[in-house]
Parts: sequence; C-alpha cells; structure tokens
Amino acid sequence: MALINPHININGNAEEAFTFYQSVFGGVFAKVKRFKERSGSEFPVAQKEAGKIMHIALPSGKTF
Repeated sequence: MALINPHININGNAEEAFTFYQSVFGGVFAKVKRFKERSGSEFPVAQKEAGKIMHIALPSGKTF
C-alpha cells in the first residue's frame, strides 16, 4: 500500500481542525510544534501568534 504525507495550510485554526481529524480518524499526534518553540532573535513571533500550531503530525493507518 502506498504511503502519503499530505501537507495542508490552515489559516489560524489548525489545532481545532486537527482535533476534529483525530476524532474522525483516531490516532495520536506524533508531533506538535508551536510558533513559540521556534521564536528567537532570528525568528521573532508576535505574542498573539505564539500559541498557534506551526507543524502537527497525525499518522493514520499502518506504517512500516
């Protein structure tokens, strides 16, 4: 079976969207990165954006 890794961009509500996807497909988030974790002098992040999701992974199905 082919393995796909789709990437999608969500405008500000990624956490809500992926919580819904998790309720539909099941699984456990493999990785959750927030903008505040990347924030620094080279990559400043506004306070209102700091808690937003930068990257999230929700594996589903069998992986090999």
